Amino acid sequence: MRPLGRGVWQFSLPPRILSQGAVGGRREAAGPLGGELDQTFQDTSLGKVTWEQAEAALQEEALSLALHKARLAPEDLDLVLAGDLLNQCVSSTFGLLSFQIPFLGQYGACSTMAQTLLLGAMAVDSGACERAAAVTSSHFCAAERQFRLPLEYGGQRSPTAQWTATAAGAVVLSREGPVQVERGLAGRIVDLGIRDPANMGAAMAPAAADTLLRFFQATGASPAEYDALFTGDLGAVGSQLLLELLGERGLDLSSLHQDCGLLLYDRDRQDVHSGGSGCGCSAAVLCGRILPRLAAGEYRRVLFCATGALLSPTTQQQGASIPGICHLVQLGRA
Repeated sequence: MRPLGRGVWQFSLPPRILSQGAVGGRREAAGPLGGELDQTFQDTSLGKVTWEQAEAALQEEALSLALHKARLAPEDLDLVLAGDLLNQCVSSTFGLLSFQIPFLGQYGACSTMAQTLLLGAMAVDSGACERAAAVTSSHFCAAERQFRLPLEYGGQRSPTAQWTATAAGAVVLSREGPVQVERGLAGRIVDLGIRDPANMGAAMAPAAADTLLRFFQATGASPAEYDALFTGDLGAVGSQLLLELLGERGLDLSSLHQDCGLLLYDRDRQDVHSGGSGCGCSAAVLCGRILPRLAAGEYRRVLFCATGALLSPTTQQQGASIPGICHLVQLGRA
């Protein structure tokens, strides 16, 4: 691995993605990608007593699926990097407890799937691990209780609000597999002063623009080299802002851009307002759609740019702004 600039890396012998697992809840099953997820649950409690336990079960199911596809046992993994939206990443802690794999908890808000994927690729590339897993999840009910209001409150949602996905994704990284991690970029914290917690797309779009501008400048790559660019999860509002911000800098990615928050749900048919969000959203789209299409040869090379709003309930209640971040991973057909 060699640096192409500050926080931008090229993998000379790219680590590969051996397998992946994608799971979702009832609303995700009813969306456009419902048939592309490996498993969905009509009971979003997954038979558990609490929503937090249900989200932990999503992570457990996603990693179990990825291991099953790769014909691996938990002891075949040297490391798992995992994260979620909840305080102290408790969904990851309890969801992966039974696997007894060396664990590094991660927090990047909705950017966590790209963050864990990038760090897992670094671990394999460096020789520190033979195989590593990247796992991420979110749950609508658990996130609503932590960041907004209990479901029983029944408050009206703003048109700019996004629906936190009840979903999870898991990836197994090794030296084998049909998809390779070719480049990566660690995002910078960007804060343009957005304070509306019901408009996460606006808070995250500046970070996504910063990441993409840095990437194309550092690598000298042309947009024509890519079949698609996936952000996650800017929703309708954030996606439009991103294209406007890039256009002001002379970079037109409108023909390539797709947003995971707009792919997972049908905004005309499902009541998700500006689209989907939550780190399980981009994880499910990555593992349910993007990686299988790369493996099948439908895509040759794509950019996966997961975005996160770096707030907490405490800073939100104190009236602080909402910083954003966006990590990027370039994926190619091996």
